[in-house]
Amino acid sequence: MEQILDEAENLFSKHGLHGVTLKDVAKRVGVHHTLLNYYFADKKTLFDAVFARRAVVTSTRRMEALDVYDRATAGKPTIEGALHAFLDTDLDLYIHGGEGWKNYGALSAQVANTPEWGAEMMDSHFDPVVLRLIDLLKKAMPDCAAEDIFWGYHFVTGALMVTLARTGRIDKLSGGICRSEDFEAIKARMAAFMAAGFRQICSAKSV
Repeated sequence: MEQILDEAENLFSKHGLHGVTLKDVAKRVGVHHTLLNYYFADKKTLFDAVFARRAVVTSTRRMEALDVYDRATAGKPTIEGALHAFLDTDLDLYIHGGEGWKNYGALSAQVANTPEWGAEMMDSHFDPVVLRLIDLLKKAMPDCAAEDIFWGYHFVTGALMVTLARTGRIDKLSGGICRSEDFEAIKARMAAFMAAGFRQICSAKSV
């Protein structure tokens, strides 16, 4: 089963839901496609299983990191601290988790940008941990309007999804100075960059 999910994840991450068939996955695994039909009613059922497998890992890890950080700061978090707990915990999976996690990251970027059914998948797997982050950001910025905090998160998740997609665009634009595969470099910068953005949009309303 793990081999089926791994090979399906690899294919879906590169070709999307509609660019892969159960026969394609079966061929990669080296089995007859009827075996996949035995376990999965259709291609979307397989896709959902692939997505859910790692979603529960990253969601659980980030929730635990946010809870630990909240307790460590006695309910007085900073913007950077909350963002580091949320972003770094996720990025570490892509840094240390091997090619499977990188494939999952690319798959997540696809799902997040598919309004027809992707938003519902993201909602069901990630809403609790996102709202936990929002809760900490509200504590860190008690005078910031809720709408600005939600817009800030919108920009954070947009940057994270572009990062996970690993399109190689930044490689070309920078002439090779930056690489979309360099999650360590991204981790070293993203939380600080986003924290500054939160401060800016929140302080702008009070000027």
